[in-house]
Amino acid sequence: MNVLIIGGGGREHTLCWKLEQSKGCSQLYAAPGNAGTASCAINLPIAVTDFEGIKEAVLAHNIGLVIVGPEEPLVRGLHDYFLADSDLSSIGVIGPQQAAAMLEGSKAFAKAFMKRHQIPTAGYAEFTAETVTEGEAYLAQSTPPYVLKADGLAAGKGVLILEDLESAKQELRAMLLDQKFGSASQKVVIEEFLSGIELSCFVLTDGKSYLTLPMAKDYKRIGEGDTGLNTGGMGAISPVPFVTEEFKNKIENQIVKPTIEGLKKDGLPYKGFVFIGLIKVGEEPKVIEYNVRMGDPETEVVIPRIASDLLELFLAVDQERLHEMTLDIHPDTAATVMAVSGGYPEGYEKGKAIRGLEGNALVFHAGTTIQGTQVLTSGGRVLAATSFGKNPTEAVRKSYETLSEIHFEGMYYRKDIGFDL
Repeated sequence: MNVLIIGGGGREHTLCWKLEQSKGCSQLYAAPGNAGTASCAINLPIAVTDFEGIKEAVLAHNIGLVIVGPEEPLVRGLHDYFLADSDLSSIGVIGPQQAAAMLEGSKAFAKAFMKRHQIPTAGYAEFTAETVTEGEAYLAQSTPPYVLKADGLAAGKGVLILEDLESAKQELRAMLLDQKFGSASQKVVIEEFLSGIELSCFVLTDGKSYLTLPMAKDYKRIGEGDTGLNTGGMGAISPVPFVTEEFKNKIENQIVKPTIEGLKKDGLPYKGFVFIGLIKVGEEPKVIEYNVRMGDPETEVVIPRIASDLLELFLAVDQERLHEMTLDIHPDTAATVMAVSGGYPEGYEKGKAIRGLEGNALVFHAGTTIQGTQVLTSGGRVLAATSFGKNPTEAVRKSYETLSEIHFEGMYYRKDIGFDL
């Protein structure tokens, strides 16, 4: 079977790398892909939201299955586009339909879903430009720090955590009245601040049954000790050492099962990944957010730990027979460390030559491109080095050894991934 992966980051390179090992996979394609996917797939220069271009590629290359990496095409309705087109409707798509993708597309939708299905999460209220005064009053009777979230997709930048009440009021007005995050902040969710340690839970579902994948912990801040600006993720570790059997059962029974049951009850068609961002408050798990795809860089540690054939799992999702499948997991710890461009997550330069990629280590490309025979940087997060070990310390050490062999101008990576474990 020919398979198309939509996207061009580290998540998509990891999926390509894993799918290439599937015995049923004939030819892989990636749209648009990167320098890493080019080693295991044919890159197609198509934007992830170019539905017509994707259709042409699917028909031209006899694609039998499409795996959607990023959230934007799902929130815009790519799966629905396939179902509504007689030429495409028989082709499997891994990724939820638009109505279900609103779990990530709208914070207010996700919060209402959790409230409806009694899934533990932070207390909240939602406000629009018309109710900004009520929003300011809500902040005044809330306890700091104040959490403000743009309702829509804001490329990971739509969450503000503020200690000062006047600053929070100013930011609320900037979001609702000045469109600080564009249309994403036409509605703002003000949320109770939860104190604890975060982790990520991943579920693969066909809408009826599900498999819980390995959990992971990622590191978002640019600076060591989790300081500085937020990024798309600077590294990740799986499994998560503090997730005991008891805590895992709480996640399964209080969050995962009610989520899948809630999708069914609400008639939300879902075939794909559910990424549940969790926080451990005391000994209790609570949901911070839902994403409707795999996380990045968590994919770079979760997918390599799966010993099962990934294509067979995806086909079972498409055919709604996931209940027949079992998941084999490598017991060792996987750790990935992300190397980024100098200046990221603010301004940075592209087009820097990358040297030292010739080794056999597991290096997943996030923001790279090929020019002639040279691999160049093309994004803020450039590549992720993944390694296995008997524990987080050993796995992280091996990833640092890999990165010590790789060089590009301005290259930076955190030296403390896993420091809190």
